[in-house]
Amino acid sequence: MIFTDTHAHLYDEAFAGEEDQAIARSLEAGVTKIVFPDIDSKTREEMFSIASRHEGTVFPCLGLHPTSIDASWENEMEMLHDRLSHKIWAIGEIGMDCYWSKEYIKEQETAFRMQLELADRLSLPVIIHSRESTELIMNILKDCRHLNLRGVFHAYSGSAETFRELQRLGDWYIGIGGVLTYKKASIAETVKQIPLDRILLETDSPYLTPVPYRGRRNESAHIPFIAEKLSEQTGICIEEIAETTTNNANKLFGL
Repeated sequence: MIFTDTHAHLYDEAFAGEEDQAIARSLEAGVTKIVFPDIDSKTREEMFSIASRHEGTVFPCLGLHPTSIDASWENEMEMLHDRLSHKIWAIGEIGMDCYWSKEYIKEQETAFRMQLELADRLSLPVIIHSRESTELIMNILKDCRHLNLRGVFHAYSGSAETFRELQRLGDWYIGIGGVLTYKKASIAETVKQIPLDRILLETDSPYLTPVPYRGRRNESAHIPFIAEKLSEQTGICIEEIAETTTNNANKLFGL
């Protein structure tokens, strides 16, 4: 079986000096493609460096993460635009985050809208980060219905009803990761109501490690554990899970 990890930060300092080994383990596990969402200028150089060493396996993106937005966010946006000469597969990780801080919430919104417009101009999908900000993001997407938006809601934790509303606002997938394997996780019930052709698999490594490795560093090689749980919850065989979610990723990102 072949899998794709549509959201991994293997360039994070948690993997310092072990990035290539982590990618080798992913390949051994059947995870043959890995999408790298961008965070900000602090890690961007390392991200592109790893991607250049693993061309055809690692697919880098560009974006300013909402938790990286502060008083210097406009400088960060300028640095992002300076890297548009690189081949990228999406604009992301972008969005809004009201969990960590609301100090720069207006700036978050402005940066989010700017990056949605950038994705439209470049005909690229977006990777959306939404934490305690669903209503804000939905309102922005409604305002931006004139844009040709498509993408994925990373680490989806919303309801089936919210998913159906999203489908009226663009071409949206949801990212399902290790949280699916946690006890009492609401997404475990929600996925039963989501069509498989709208689901992408992701790790968000080094975070959100699935059972049975919860508590340890996450990595792309753990995607099969997420797929197994999705199969268990939906009653769809894991072979079909692998094939369909891989096709979904190829379609959305043009991998």
